[in-house]
Amino acid sequence: MMTFHYLARGIVFANGRVLLAHQKGAGNTFLPGGHIAPGESAELALIREIEEEIRKTAMVKQFIGAVEAAWTENGEDQHEINLLFEISIQGLDPSAPPASKESHLEFLWASPEELERHNLLPSPLIDCLTNWKSNVCFWGSALRPTK
Repeated sequence: MMTFHYLARGIVFANGRVLLAHQKGAGNTFLPGGHIAPGESAELALIREIEEEIRKTAMVKQFIGAVEAAWTENGEDQHEINLLFEISIQGLDPSAPPASKESHLEFLWASPEELERHNLLPSPLIDCLTNWKSNVCFWGSALRPTK
């Protein structure tokens, strides 16, 4: 059995740092955003997810690229495709992380040099954010190529 996750993720830069999300108790971080519902556009899903997570309005600036990953959780194979968008969030204070409106989430700001220490997943995002180039489409994969 395999579960497929189709996700929209937002990249927010402020003062040389990027906004990360963390599920309490987990050993990794990820970009804000979440699942795209059937029939929902990726951009609208991202705007909805930001509203649900921090009660702020996001504006999609541009499509950045995509990252895929796979892992096993509780004996079940998981596969995800993350569509990445650069976004701005109205009223976001870059001097402090936003308060989460979801009890299982918290947010933090990190410099690109800190992304490995914060275990940002999927791991190809570290390369995307460390070597940031606006207006360049990025593709990353945490999957091993098969022959």
